[in-house]
Amino acid sequence: MRTPSLHRGMLVAALAAAVAGCALKSPPTPAELQKEVLPQAPPPEAYRAGGSVAAPVADGWLAAFEDPALTALVNEALAYNADLRVAAARVEQAAGYVKVASGALLPSVGVVGLGGGKSGGGGGLEGVFLNASLELDVWGRLRYGREASREQSAAVEADYAYARQSLAAMVVKAWFLAVQAGMQRVIAQDALGSSETLLRMADDRFRVGNGSAQAVAQARASVGPYRDTLKQIDFAREQARRSLELLLGRYPAAEIAVADRLPPMPPPLPVGMPSELLERRPDVVAAERRVAAAFARVGEAKAAQLPRISLTAGGSNVSSDLIELKDVSSPVWSLGVNLIAPIYQGGALRAQVEIRSAEQKQAVAEYARVGQKAFGEVENALGAESILRERDAILVAAVRDNAEALDLARVQYRVGNVDLRTVEQSQLSLYAVRTSRLQVQAEQLAQRTNLFLALGGGFDQPAMAAVAGNASEPLQPKQ
Repeated sequence: MRTPSLHRGMLVAALAAAVAGCALKSPPTPAELQKEVLPQAPPPEAYRAGGSVAAPVADGWLAAFEDPALTALVNEALAYNADLRVAAARVEQAAGYVKVASGALLPSVGVVGLGGGKSGGGGGLEGVFLNASLELDVWGRLRYGREASREQSAAVEADYAYARQSLAAMVVKAWFLAVQAGMQRVIAQDALGSSETLLRMADDRFRVGNGSAQAVAQARASVGPYRDTLKQIDFAREQARRSLELLLGRYPAAEIAVADRLPPMPPPLPVGMPSELLERRPDVVAAERRVAAAFARVGEAKAAQLPRISLTAGGSNVSSDLIELKDVSSPVWSLGVNLIAPIYQGGALRAQVEIRSAEQKQAVAEYARVGQKAFGEVENALGAESILRERDAILVAAVRDNAEALDLARVQYRVGNVDLRTVEQSQLSLYAVRTSRLQVQAEQLAQRTNLFLALGGGFDQPAMAAVAGNASEPLQPKQ
């Protein structure tokens, strides 16, 4: 039978082991991680595509479009979009897992109450049992688990922040697409009106003897395709409005009112330095936090192979009218130390370490993938802006020249110097170049939105403000 001094010695040793528990290893820093995973793609001093302002990235990019109606729609989407609400719920779940992991480091206390009786009246066995236990995290298993949960929670919060940014960008681009469809309809109506005017001119010339039935038939045949094009544009316009309504959480009825013109292109955008991008974009931050979480999971799995030491304490107060309790004083208190050491589990613990190590490699590779994707998106958006700006200047002149050519062709047709085919060709050319110019205008705005998102700047606040502070505090969608 163990003596009280032996019990005290075990308790003292256990407490000393708890105090001198192993310190946790720190995960790689962002700089170390970037150097390891991007050895062939070190960030340059400036973006290679050029065409930008070398100044710090500014937040509040939504205001750059100077459209209060668009801002109101983004706020509506933040409040009612179903996908964003799912992301917000994931943040709350992750915060709950942090609390669960933190709770494992605290004592566990339970109580059992007994009550009974005997036939014929009188009391039975009655009492209260109180048990408490505390695992001494000597090797850091529980602390690694808590750190993994915290880092995972931070990653989910960054995912939510990026989901907000992405949703705002999708609403903006869907708005531009719907506006573009309306403007395209105006161009198609103009083309149809011009074609109908040519038909009337052909009829007039035929009646006065200067035209032919073939020219009238040819003019009438050209009207049909324009009417068909108008119907296709109407359908595309309805689809664009339904897509926008779905993003807002509305019923897709194609009834939302949109502007009749695209906003002007915002001025050149400050893009900062490429080396800052990986620390600013929420999706890259999320990948970095998952690397840290995977690092902690490896430490947790390795510590699980070592013995577990727990302090236990219990107390009881039992009485009975049925039996006589001997050698038991009431109440009774006890203290103890438990040690559980894994000896053989079929290689399961070692396999768990291998699994966690493979997950860490996967997280590191995912960080590299997301980082390279971020650089690519910025460079592509900058390159597209430069090309689209040059194309727009070309198409502005082309619209002017084709409009002048069409006016001249109509005059020449009235006086009989050219045939109807020449006028139709001029009309088709003007319609095509006006359509191309509208597409370039809309694409410029879309690429500017892509650039805003790619740079990691916030549309209404700093993009990473949502992940600052305590990782256990869940974020709420903006109402």
